[in-house]
Order: sequence, then structure tokens, then C-alpha cells
Amino acid sequence: MRLLPLSLSLVLASALHAHGIAPSKHAEMGASLSWFISPILLSSTTTPASPSTFTGKDFMTSVFKTTARVKVSSDDKYLLVGSDGFPDHPMMIGITNWQQQVPLPQAYTGTNLWKIPLTPTVADKPTLIKGRFLRGAIALAANGVAIFNPQNNRGEVSQDIGELDKWGGHCGRADDYHYHIIPLHLQSVVGKGNPVAYALDGYPVYGLTEPDGSTLKKLDECGGHEDAKYGYHYHGLAKSPYTFTGFHGVVTEAAGQVDPQPRASSPRPATGPLRGAVITDWAIEGEGKYKLGYTVNGEKRSVSYVFSSTNLKMDFDNGKDGKTSETYDLNAKRGGGGDKPSDSGKPRKKGQGQ
Repeated sequence: MRLLPLSLSLVLASALHAHGIAPSKHAEMGASLSWFISPILLSSTTTPASPSTFTGKDFMTSVFKTTARVKVSSDDKYLLVGSDGFPDHPMMIGITNWQQQVPLPQAYTGTNLWKIPLTPTVADKPTLIKGRFLRGAIALAANGVAIFNPQNNRGEVSQDIGELDKWGGHCGRADDYHYHIIPLHLQSVVGKGNPVAYALDGYPVYGLTEPDGSTLKKLDECGGHEDAKYGYHYHGLAKSPYTFTGFHGVVTEAAGQVDPQPRASSPRPATGPLRGAVITDWAIEGEGKYKLGYTVNGEKRSVSYVFSSTNLKMDFDNGKDGKTSETYDLNAKRGGGGDKPSDSGKPRKKGQGQ
């Protein structure tokens, strides 16, 4: 039985880089904004697929189509998945180790799509991910949000050092929201017995039980196993290592990440950590308008920002340090330099360290 579309209900929700993913041209980013759609919250009453459809294009498509905002197509080799990179839940709340990124919609559309092999190929030798693939995604969640290695680009486990929100995600240098764990909360969205994600080698990722609801069986060195009924698949875990631990299938590595995968970009330079910050809120305040609330040593502060097809305007309420504003042109060509924010959230003066 094929998965049925989920009923839709309104939410407040959605958007923060791909650690080191090469940014696309900001002009492309601006031109694609009209494709984005407003975040929504999905209520779930899905029907698991029958055993005969647990593999292949139709089943893969049905998993991603449980989220109406995700766009799915295919070619002869890949399932092609597009989105704006926003989940259907609020973001950033609960982070205590913040790099000052904020969620921005990403242009995962056109030729800049996620590509998941329709027919995975078993590798001659498993490719383990510990200390490797620290840039870019290793999997794609059913809601169209990227899943990165549980280690950040410095080799630290993000979940263990306060970098992730209540849903296991945060934003990277390109202000793109992504997870560093398998988002097990999506089980209620996709329905029992269905994968919550697909690894970029083409194998599905299930939750805390076997697809038939039975107790999780022993996992191999990649965090997965073979099953006569469901084929090879991975599992997410509620404790370390949080994700699968290696690729059972063939993947290509380029510049420290799985290739191919789409580019994420932001019109502003990467930012640094803000000591003592705790993110308390994130909300949509209108079309393309967002507000992130946080405290620094107990003092309330916020960042309000408007993301349009031409620019990103940011207003910073830095508490006792005053208010500042910045506007970034999406059509401007930005390199990796530029002044970094200081610990107060205001831009650094020339000569300050990073």
C-alpha cells in the first residue's frame, strides 16, 4: 500500500550551513527565492507501505512526499529531491553553543538538488565516517533537511557540546539548517514501518525498531544490517553515535564530502561563537521575516531579519551593548573574508582577532 499524503496544519517554524560546502552564486540564490513556500506543520496519519514496495523509486518517493513542501522527481540514476532546507518544526531553540548563524532558506531547486541513488551498489569495503566526511551531508531526512556527520567540522560531536537544538539541528556557515543526528521525531510524520531518512549511498535509515516493529537487531560496523524482507538498511540511535557509522554502499568523496550534493549559501560572512548565549526562541513573523531570541548571561537579546529576493536585512538587539543593523546584497560576490561579529554580536573592528 502506498503512503498517503499527510493532512496539513499551520505552524510557526522553520530555517540555520553546510560546513564548508562551496557557496553558490548569491544571484542564483536570489533568483530562486520565488520557489520557496511557507513552512507548515504536518499532522500525521500515514499508512505503511506493503512489503513488496519497501525498495525502489516509488517507495522512496512516497517517503519524501509525506512532507508536502518537498519536491520529488527522478532521472535514470537518482531520486532528485528539492526543498528550501526548512523543517516543519521550529529551529535553534535550546542551543547553548551558538556560532551566531541564523536559519536562511536554501535554493535546493533546479539543478541544485539532492541526489539519492535509486539502486544502491554494495561497496567492496565499507567506508566508515568517523573523522571523515566532516563537510556536507551524509544523508537526507524525509522532510528534505540534510543530515551531517555527528561530528562537526572540527571533529567534535555536536550533540555532546550544546551545538544542537531540541530537534538535533543547527545552522552552519552558510546559514543552512541541518541535523547532526538521525531525526527520530520524524517517525510520527512518515508513519510506523517507514524510513525517516535516506543515506546518500541510497540505503534507507530507519528508527529505533525494525521496520516491522520488532526489537532492533544487531548492527554491523556501518550501523545497519541486511534483512530478507526489507533489504539492507541503517538505523538511527537515541545515543552516541546518533547516526549510522559508515557507508555500506558506494559513495564518491570529493573535498571531504559525499559527491554529488547541492550547494548551500549565505550572503553574509561566516560568524564566530557568542560566549554565554542560549537560544530561547525562533519564530516566523511574516513572509520572509524571522526573529531569533536568545540570552547572554541572562540578558535578553534578539536578531530580527528579513530575507528577500534581493537582500538580507538584519537588526540586532544587543541589550546593554545597543542596537545595530546590517544589510547584505544577495547579488554581491562575497568571499570568505569580511569582519566577523564580536562576542557582543556587533561587527568586529578592523584588527580584532577572529
